Amino acid sequence: MTIADRLKGALTALVTPFDSDDKVDVAALKRIVTKQLDQGISGLVPCGTTGETPCLTNEEQETVVRTAVELADGKVPVIAGTGSNSTRVTIEQTNRAKAWGIDAALVVCPYYNKPTQEGLFQHFKAVWEACGIPIVLYNVPGRTVSDIQPETLGRLVEIGAIVAIKDATANMQRAAEQITATGGKLALLSGDDFTILPFVATGGQGVISVVSNVAPKDTVRLVAASAEGDYATAQPLNRRIIDLSRALFLQSNPIPVKAMVSLGGWCHPRVRSPLVAADDALMKKLRAALDTYRGATDDASLEGFMS
Repeated sequence: MTIADRLKGALTALVTPFDSDDKVDVAALKRIVTKQLDQGISGLVPCGTTGETPCLTNEEQETVVRTAVELADGKVPVIAGTGSNSTRVTIEQTNRAKAWGIDAALVVCPYYNKPTQEGLFQHFKAVWEACGIPIVLYNVPGRTVSDIQPETLGRLVEIGAIVAIKDATANMQRAAEQITATGGKLALLSGDDFTILPFVATGGQGVISVVSNVAPKDTVRLVAASAEGDYATAQPLNRRIIDLSRALFLQSNPIPVKAMVSLGGWCHPRVRSPLVAADDALMKKLRAALDTYRGATDDASLEGFMS
């Protein structure tokens, strides 16, 4: 089985827990990852947007990624974020993570620089040629102001430079266009918890999820039911996940999800500057959303939350 075949289902974009001294809390990270694995998550994605990677040192990134790789122990793929807005730096970071044992690299479209489509093509081509590791392209125009087009994806798939895309456009027409442009050879993963059901129904293979930090079991169920066309099961799950996700995006990710995970004692709610931790007003809303969700699900992964 190739890595592309394994990139399906619900994969969690892991939070990076910090202790009260603002150091990476390895014990908390191990608890979080173990919880994810126990609840049947399909993959681990450390050092992405949700993991506050821009604010981690190289040494901290290594600690986080190695911890995920060790605990995954080959049972599920580990896809580590390694991208930057510099091709040279992206290559350096990807090669470092490759040595830590990752299965694939999550490489974001270069931000701030505003490259052309040809620039995007050359960027991903160069990373693939220099690193020789499967690449999951991360397209999140809302954060990068850079939007790779289906035709460019087709070119990258044709030369073997990418095996999957995390698509955070929330655009179902775009998802269908990407399938056509890549001949169905690209694993399509949603990067938006609000669109799991329609994205998978359109032909996607799964999601790299924020909400699964809190509710992995229901997220796994939702992807599976959507893929099987079991909409009687998928639709109520989708409504619950959307309601919970709405709370998790009341402020910039990962402020709310880190705070909600902290409600169960899994980690400290601390985030790194320039983000600021959830205030009392936000915490009140998060508690209410979580309480409502707990009342509507039998998701055992919530055991311990607000107990």
